[in-house]
Amino acid sequence: MTTATLFPQASDITRDDYCVFGLATCFVRQEGEIEQVKIVEPIPSAALEAILKGIPTSYELACAKSLGEIFPGESPQIPAEFPTEAQLCDRFEERVIAAARTYKVRPEAKQHIPLGSVKQDFNYSLERKRVLNMVNVVSKEDNIKQHSHTHKVL
Repeated sequence: MTTATLFPQASDITRDDYCVFGLATCFVRQEGEIEQVKIVEPIPSAALEAILKGIPTSYELACAKSLGEIFPGESPQIPAEFPTEAQLCDRFEERVIAAARTYKVRPEAKQHIPLGSVKQDFNYSLERKRVLNMVNVVSKEDNIKQHSHTHKVL
């Protein structure tokens, strides 16, 4: 029995593949004000393992789902475990494909959160805010002065 691929551009990804989805508290800067938003995004296996070791994270919760549950049709559906005001992250489909591949390479990472379950005991912290639309403007003052002999052949 063959399982149909879920994404035409990723023939190795199927509806039965495992992925962890997290609810992140992020911020958006609009007209000088910072607004808090809840974002649903896939968590790659390496990031999940780091979060489980207790590093501060913006993730409130994470749940493990099969991709068929997230993509029942053409467009993705936010799981019921997430609040109604939650939004999907940018490039969601592309990031799901990448994250699902990490669990295929490291299947032992699936043990951390069993399929269909939710984990909430993370070191949740907003000390370092994740600003989604931050623009980094580089100025001349940002340049580092180099020693005069740096580019000379001695």
